[in-house]
Amino acid sequence: MPTYVALTYTADVDWTSPDYAQEMQDYNEFGQAAAAVIRGGHALYPTATATTVRVDGGKGGEVISTDGPYAETKEALTGFYVLECADLDEAVALAAKIPAAWAGAVEVRPVIEF
Repeated sequence: MPTYVALTYTADVDWTSPDYAQEMQDYNEFGQAAAAVIRGGHALYPTATATTVRVDGGKGGEVISTDGPYAETKEALTGFYVLECADLDEAVALAAKIPAAWAGAVEVRPVIEF
């Protein structure tokens, strides 16, 4: 079966905060309901914890790292699921049940199997 990644984009929040306990319950319920096809995934810490890495001049060049995300956006990449589904239609139907889709967005992409 094909593998898809479902990238969740929501407000940039700290999901470990008790303020988001209800939202985390929604994610836990989704995880239990979709356990048969979930192959992995995690929530991510806020973008303030990110480090962006570039190599100036290409391979072997100077490594430049900066604090923060690659781009400032209204919604941030806040987590992901790895899903094994029969096809894209099934992956999209499942993505619509991820709480991030209700007030943010879920990007579904097929995974290249090497």
